[in-house]
Amino acid sequence: MAAQDAAVDSVRDREIGIEQDHLNQVYRRLEEKIHEAEFLMNDAAQRGQVGTPGALAERDAQVFRAGIHLNRLNNEFEDFLFGRIDLLQGKDGQKGADGAFTSVDPAEDAVRPDNTADIAETLHIGRIGVLDSDYSPLVIDWRAPAAAPFYRSTPVDPGRVVRRRVIRSKGRKVLGVEDDLMRPELTAALEGNGLAVVGDGALMAALGQARSHTMRDIVSSIQAEQDLVIRAPAASVTEVSGGPGTGKTAVALHRAAYLLYQDRRRYSGGILIVSPTPLLVSYTEGVLPSLGEEGQVAIRALGSLVDGAEATAYDEPSIARIKGSSRMLAVLRKAARGALEGDRAPAARDNGQLSFGEAEASPAARLRVVAFGGRLELEADDLQRIRNNVLGGTAPVNLLRPRARKLLLDALWAKSNGRGRYSDPQMLADLRSGFDDDVSNEDSFIAFLNAWWPELTPRGVLMSMADERRLGRWARRVLNPREVRQLARALKREALSVHDVALIDELQTLLGTPHKPKKRREYDPLDALTGLEELMPHREETQWERAERLAAERTEYAHVIVDEAQDLTPMQWRMVGRRGRQATWTIVGDAAQSSWSYPDEAAEARDEALGSRPRRRFTLTVNYRNPAEIAELAAKVLKLAMPGMESPSAVRSTGVRPRFSVVRDGDLAASVREEAQRLLDQVDGTVGVVVAMNRREQARKWLAGFGERVVTLGSLEAKGLEYDATVVVSPAEIADESPAGLRVLYVALTRATQQLTVISAARDEPDEDGVPDLLRD
Repeated sequence: MAAQDAAVDSVRDREIGIEQDHLNQVYRRLEEKIHEAEFLMNDAAQRGQVGTPGALAERDAQVFRAGIHLNRLNNEFEDFLFGRIDLLQGKDGQKGADGAFTSVDPAEDAVRPDNTADIAETLHIGRIGVLDSDYSPLVIDWRAPAAAPFYRSTPVDPGRVVRRRVIRSKGRKVLGVEDDLMRPELTAALEGNGLAVVGDGALMAALGQARSHTMRDIVSSIQAEQDLVIRAPAASVTEVSGGPGTGKTAVALHRAAYLLYQDRRRYSGGILIVSPTPLLVSYTEGVLPSLGEEGQVAIRALGSLVDGAEATAYDEPSIARIKGSSRMLAVLRKAARGALEGDRAPAARDNGQLSFGEAEASPAARLRVVAFGGRLELEADDLQRIRNNVLGGTAPVNLLRPRARKLLLDALWAKSNGRGRYSDPQMLADLRSGFDDDVSNEDSFIAFLNAWWPELTPRGVLMSMADERRLGRWARRVLNPREVRQLARALKREALSVHDVALIDELQTLLGTPHKPKKRREYDPLDALTGLEELMPHREETQWERAERLAAERTEYAHVIVDEAQDLTPMQWRMVGRRGRQATWTIVGDAAQSSWSYPDEAAEARDEALGSRPRRRFTLTVNYRNPAEIAELAAKVLKLAMPGMESPSAVRSTGVRPRFSVVRDGDLAASVREEAQRLLDQVDGTVGVVVAMNRREQARKWLAGFGERVVTLGSLEAKGLEYDATVVVSPAEIADESPAGLRVLYVALTRATQQLTVISAARDEPDEDGVPDLLRD
């Protein structure tokens, strides 16, 4: 036995040495490429000394390209090379741009009658492609067509692949290799030697690794059904469904990197990834740089999609159902126009604060100006008729201000009897022009217009809806009195909620942003004295600066990826839809995990956002996160939440069943702390403690001082995250939070990769074994 173990170790060490030699060669070539990029940077800097506009523009473009290339090379030094495939001879001898043979199927004579074969091509797979000095591939980019067999080959459909190898490395050192044979019936030879096989399979090794607070890419362990989604054509809409642990979020991130690799010019307009929570954004944001992409992909939480309206607070479920409903669209349309009317007119300010004044004291109650030596007045009735005339259309309110100004001047002109002063049309036109100039420049007219038709801000209008009386007027026949009262109270809160952000975005569309001319450069007398204005050409922004500015200003994208799409409310779908009006889409979600109470209403809003684009649908069926023991327990809740819905199949079993605990002596805090400490002692990675949303702050105090490995989160924040061990506190509390509570509980129970503990309180009605009522057979 010892001799056998020694032989296995010898083969493993030899294969690790082979991969180490290849990795050393790759790094030598990378260093050469870095030196080339640095030379280009230095050369570009010298071009700047020429001083001509043409040379400066060429310098900027060269610096931009070289800087991006250098940055990519320097960023790829961790876990750079991760895979290898050994292939049979292909049907043809054609090679692709990456230097690899393009044939997918083996040649007819690739396998001899005695079931022996020679390896004709070996490809190493990594984060970016690397060619040697003769333009032969040292590393194939994982997104290249030649790399697809690394992910898609199976023993049932192996194609040309004989052996697939996952290489584990840290920095420049190879730590180990794991092999899978795709054609176990073959006796294959590589350069005259037998093909060695090392390890027990790469996927199981990856699944057993401890979790941290950030998501790892799955680029070395992508499975066939996941790869089909990642490499699906980008046209129209790609819809991906799959249960917990099927890798939906990881697939979405890898798809973004793949699309940029395939057609960088097409997606130069940017890719937007929409995540449900800031926690999931921080968990996933490091994946794309590790895949060789950053800068052109924006990952945003739903509460961060609107500039200047960052929100992390959550509404109570009853309030969220009001704010998220498509009924709010009718209320907001009334509010956007009604904010200018009524007995109290809001004066908008940039910070969103409003001041109100009674009509009698308001300068907007009557317009008085002096023209042609006399006083002209417009009374309240005149002003209301003008306002109704202006607001009769559907144009955004702020964009109607020029029309309101014109109609005010028309009304004043009519009262002035100016038409009777001249019979000559040209003289009359000149008189009218002078009248408009004189009146519109009067301080009294300007002050009136600013008070009567102020520039409204979305935040300001939203805050005006906190007035229950006004809201009731705007929401008549849309919301019932109880909903009006609840909504008005919720809007009095100073902090924005996640659902408020979609309302602000809708109001921005309804209000519009008035055009503001660009500020001209202020004149400096020194310029005239020194002649600098003539001698120094105006400095245009560089390509790098322009790219950064456009990214910061971008509100529409070339491709939109929506993660956990089942949770978006109708109003949130409208908000996301505006950012992808000309885009292609990838929609990722699972109906069984939806926290929104009215899925049919959300589906209608989603279809409106996506328009008539054709749909391509994929389903992920394998649960890679949860052991079978945890998946079986969660399936009991799924049957209650979504009868008839099939849960994904768990790919592994650990033999460790979920643990059930009951609160002792009514001390829930002590029970949670004790269980968190027990799990910390048993796992190497993170422990997540999931509680009902109204217990979040309370639970964080319970676990203060436990360190970074313990994360406390509300049930709605758990979406998309995973931990080595999870504590789910009082399933009944989570299930009773909202009409979608059972689906939210299903999510909470499927976060653990190794161990799960369920703590029951009296409300859970635990049996003698501590199993709560909801989880019993």
